[in-house]
Amino acid sequence: MITLHHLNQSRSKRIIWLLEELNVPYEIKAYQRDSKTNLAPAELKAIHPLGKSPVIQEDELVLAESGAITEYLAEKYAANLLVPAKNTPEYAHYLQWLHFAESSAALPLLLHYFVLKDGSNPEFLAGYSLKELHLILGYLNDHLSKSTWLVGEQFTAADILLSFIVEMSYKLDQLGDYPALQKYLAALHQRPAAQKAQQLEKEYDHS
Repeated sequence: MITLHHLNQSRSKRIIWLLEELNVPYEIKAYQRDSKTNLAPAELKAIHPLGKSPVIQEDELVLAESGAITEYLAEKYAANLLVPAKNTPEYAHYLQWLHFAESSAALPLLLHYFVLKDGSNPEFLAGYSLKELHLILGYLNDHLSKSTWLVGEQFTAADILLSFIVEMSYKLDQLGDYPALQKYLAALHQRPAAQKAQQLEKEYDHS
């Protein structure tokens, strides 16, 4: 059985969602951040030295990093369902979006989030992060105005991984000029597995 090590206020909801889409047996082991330092507890660091979440265990395998976990689980349990057929243009585009979510798209969003949270608002960093974020959002909006999902009409694991970017942008009030992204976010939230993941995240984050 797969064990998902879930830390509150982390990005592991996407892995809960993925596991629900895959319909494979799994269990969640929840951890709470230290209320003063906001760091992970020592128990999570015993699973993985960085003390980050998500981390999964399956038999002898211990795997960290959202992108790697998503790619591994989708390839193993949902080939041709949440993953396009290999050696096709669709598969190549799937890989592009999968890695885009944790690289090009993540940096400006997280920079903007921490600039707002810090409150000091250094002019260069604030300007750079917001400009880059809207470059990313415009790119996504243009792409999704032509298709339902990232890879045409097939929902894939890349959509799950990218959901954090779109959800956080919405929470930061940055989606007003992007109707295709608003429609995409609504479609993501309509998936039963996404709704179950949201419910489980709330339960475990307040346990």
